[in-house]
Amino acid sequence: MTVGDGAGPAISIWDPANPAQAAAADAFVRAQDQGTPFHRTAWLRAITQATGHRSLLLAALGPSGRIAGLLPLHHVKSRLFGNALVSTAFAVDGGILAQDGQVAHQLAKAAEALARERGGLPIELRGGMAPGDNWDRREGEHVGFVRPIAADDEAELLAVPRKHRAELRKALANPALTAETGRSARLLRDHYRVYAESVRNLGTPVFPASLFRAMLDRFGEDADILVVREGKRPVSAVFNLYHGGRVMPYWGGGLSDARRLRSNELMYYRLMGHGRARGMTHFDFGRSKAGSGQAAWKKSFGFDPRPLVYHDWSADGAARDVSPGSAKYQRRIEYWKKLPLPVANMIGPMISRGLG
Repeated sequence: MTVGDGAGPAISIWDPANPAQAAAADAFVRAQDQGTPFHRTAWLRAITQATGHRSLLLAALGPSGRIAGLLPLHHVKSRLFGNALVSTAFAVDGGILAQDGQVAHQLAKAAEALARERGGLPIELRGGMAPGDNWDRREGEHVGFVRPIAADDEAELLAVPRKHRAELRKALANPALTAETGRSARLLRDHYRVYAESVRNLGTPVFPASLFRAMLDRFGEDADILVVREGKRPVSAVFNLYHGGRVMPYWGGGLSDARRLRSNELMYYRLMGHGRARGMTHFDFGRSKAGSGQAAWKKSFGFDPRPLVYHDWSADGAARDVSPGSAKYQRRIEYWKKLPLPVANMIGPMISRGLG
């Protein structure tokens, strides 16, 4: 499909699995200050590989064939949660990336046309440029946390507010706690074991293990894992992405002992140092629900929240409801927390695939 009215770039559908198109798209993303890991074809292809949700790129092309804007999309299909076009699936960002508002508007119109062609699907844009006046704007539901990485470990420690710094010092003084970073199969297994138990305790279905393997494969050196151990036992773990000078701890968690050990504090502190050693300049702590305990915890670590803006569109005004804060999911969340871990790990991936 190509969409264009002669007033600006034409919009074409690109395939993230096409090597030439993927290379051009990734070069454009890397050149944009607002580009994120979720705009990259590595993300699109890893999600498709692990979940089956088909991906595509809407590319705005000028007369010379140069890219003026991109909108990455996943066609998420779920019997439980409904179908939608999502930019991008399982991400906290990845919306319209364009050189100006006119191009952003054209990409949004092309997405609307595509949604109608596919049966009137709703569209969900996470972050990115504003798509147009006929879209619903959601602001303030989630907040993001980003700050510069300090010059060295001591400066990083002093950047943490005093009360939380005292907790971190306790973890640093614990000789039983060690941190390891890398991309090995062992670290991947340790991460999944810790992460699966952590999200079960929060009442959330765990993602399939294949998702994390696919992300490591597709992102290469721009992804790794950090695990904190008490002796030989993994107690905290986080999967990290690197893009545009930022280190982003994305999928992380800890066992029930993590609070007593302060191992999560140690994990993120060590990751800041690891990011600095890799040449990263900023630490992106990701998003949290506004007013949540998680948001307060990140703020106590020395990060200031900033509101995130998302946009929704549907032909009939009916959007998907996949928010864990929704009243209709509260009873299910409490039930899920009580499931034996082997049961949660067995059925969780079948459910989480549809969340997108």
